[in-house]
Amino acid sequence: MRIVYFGTPAAAVPPLHALDQAGHDVVLVVTQPDRRRGRGGGLLPSEVKAAALDRGLEVMTPARAGEVVDAVRAARADLGVVVAFGQLLPGPLLEATANGFVNMHFSLLPRWRGAAPVERALLAGDRETGVCIMEVAIGLDEGAVYARRAVEIDGDETSGDLMARLTALGTALLVETIPGVP
Repeated sequence: MRIVYFGTPAAAVPPLHALDQAGHDVVLVVTQPDRRRGRGGGLLPSEVKAAALDRGLEVMTPARAGEVVDAVRAARADLGVVVAFGQLLPGPLLEATANGFVNMHFSLLPRWRGAAPVERALLAGDRETGVCIMEVAIGLDEGAVYARRAVEIDGDETSGDLMARLTALGTALLVETIPGVP
């Protein structure tokens, strides 16, 4: 399957690698622009950009997701995959692949739509959370859910620990789910 991949932080790197290793053709990676970080204030690439370049994949870093509509159309991708990209995708972009886009979301929707779902689950004292593979729609986290997996939250778990578990769980679920996406 030809895939365009949208992601930015470290949690989005394992799914990118897994899709590539599963034999999918990742034809384009879109991530946030390089940002100033660290004491020196130098520009540093996102973790996804660094990983994609290491794999020899084509990378784009638009200021706004809508800037890549033509490139995504030209890539003739079957599916777009989003993992913690950090921007909403406009309608014309969602229509630029043959089968739309799916998102790997770090909560059991509809609970904790939007940003920081792991931290929000911990702060709320939730006993359970999980990951969903869902259709990307115009509204925030409002598309159909194709697959979901739940996990119990350990009372001593940090957001980093929980995010690592959810990333592994979601990566496997993503690879398992996307061949059946309509």
